[in-house]
Amino acid sequence: MSMADASSMDGVLIVNKAPDMSSAEVVAAVKRLLLARKVGHAGTLDPFATGVLVCCINRATRLARFFLDSRKTYQAVCHLGIETDTQDATGSVVSISDPVAVTGQQIKAVCRQFEGEYWQSPPRYSALKHHGIPLYRYARQGEPVQKPPRRVYIDSIHLQRVRSPLVQFEVACSAGTYIRTLCHDMGKALGCGGHLKALVRLESSGFRLQEAISLFRLKQASEAGRAAEQILSMESALRSMPAFVANKALTANIKHGRVVTKNEILPSRENNREGLVKVVDEHRHLIAVLGYRKHRQEMQYHC
Repeated sequence: MSMADASSMDGVLIVNKAPDMSSAEVVAAVKRLLLARKVGHAGTLDPFATGVLVCCINRATRLARFFLDSRKTYQAVCHLGIETDTQDATGSVVSISDPVAVTGQQIKAVCRQFEGEYWQSPPRYSALKHHGIPLYRYARQGEPVQKPPRRVYIDSIHLQRVRSPLVQFEVACSAGTYIRTLCHDMGKALGCGGHLKALVRLESSGFRLQEAISLFRLKQASEAGRAAEQILSMESALRSMPAFVANKALTANIKHGRVVTKNEILPSRENNREGLVKVVDEHRHLIAVLGYRKHRQEMQYHC
């Protein structure tokens, strides 16, 4: 793969993040292996966690906003009886309790309790910012800051295995949900405390772990000159977004940023709906993401 070929790659790469790497380190490795001008990720994973990390390459970094608020699915292991200051296995132990009296039925009931709307207090060790500074910096300096609770939504929690003190489950949830805080809160509800021992992101933005590539395999593909085959086009990456194929005249208008009306894009039955549409040219290349509102005829440029 030549430098010219690499720099022209625009699309989305689904990486299976290995443990003990930060999301920023994965992005740096992808950028190096693809010789890309620009790489960004759509939703961070903690260093100890593994699984789906959506990486946007070159011009596709503009699409990251459409992936950030998507729902996520995780497989988690909660260790009951031990609380840590970070709410996961990387932290220092702050309390120990014997979970032997906790029954499987109680665990099932607590899982049901957390399904649906859930007001969650973000962990003090997190990348959320206070006055422009990440919370984990305050915590490491002995001055932890507690952000107010935020509303998240748990679609489902499916218990997979209970072998005390470990509880393995799969959770589908809204963006912004901290699974380590969920484990902490579940432990509190069970009266014995708990922390997140292991985490795998199974799905993000509709991309599943089965289609993700490890950095090792990406390196092999790069050395064989086949790295571009691993990248999804910008059009195909926006899987859940309806598509409209523009003719040459409309394609030219959009590329020049001219006004586009709903009548040019949408069937009449959708004029009273709201949402986003991806517009592609006759070769299925993405040229724009446009938004439409009920009472406005003009489409809005989102990307």
